Amino acid sequence: MSSSPALPARCVSILGHPLLVLPLALLLPMATIDAAATTRTALGTAVCAAVVMGWSWWRVRGGHWRHVDASGVHERRGLNRFLLPLLALGALLALPQPWLALRLALAAAIVAVALLLARWCTLSLHAAFASYATVLLWAWHAGAGLAMLVFAGLIVASRLVLARHSVRDVVAGAAVGSLAGAMAWWVAP
Repeated sequence: MSSSPALPARCVSILGHPLLVLPLALLLPMATIDAAATTRTALGTAVCAAVVMGWSWWRVRGGHWRHVDASGVHERRGLNRFLLPLLALGALLALPQPWLALRLALAAAIVAVALLLARWCTLSLHAAFASYATVLLWAWHAGAGLAMLVFAGLIVASRLVLARHSVRDVVAGAAVGSLAGAMAWWVAP
C-alpha cells in the first residue's frame, strides 16, 4: 500500500471515529429540541471521550497495546469490554431523557454484539457507528442523513485502505449499526 491513499484514509478514519460520530448524531437533533440538555449531554460525552482516550493512551503507554486504534484482537476485545459498561452507565444516567437513553443503550448493544461476534469477525465499530449515525441523522433530517451516508461510505473505505478490517468486518459493522438505528427510529423517531 502506498502512503498516498493512506494519509487521506487515516484522516477520514480519525474524523469518523465513533467517539466523534456518535456524539454528532446525538447532539445535532437534540440541539433543536432542548438546548440545556444538549449542553449537559455534550459535557457528558466529552468526559466519556476523554476517559476512553485516556484509558487507551494508558494501555499503549503501559505496553499492552501497540496503538490507540486498538487494532489487535485482544486490544479490541479489551476496548469493547471497557466501552460496554461505560455506554450502559451513560444510558442509565440519561434515563430522564428516554430518547437519549434509548440511543445510548443501543450504542451499548452495538458494542455487545461486537463482543459476541468476536469469534467470527472483528466487527468494525467505525462502520457500525457511522451506519448508526446515518440512520439517526436521517430520522431527524434527510439532508443530514444523506451527508452522513456519504461520510459513512468514506469511513468504511478508510478502514479497508488502512487494512484495519476485512470486507466482512465492515459489512457486519454496517449491518449491526443500521439495525440499531432502525430500532431507534422505530421505537422513538
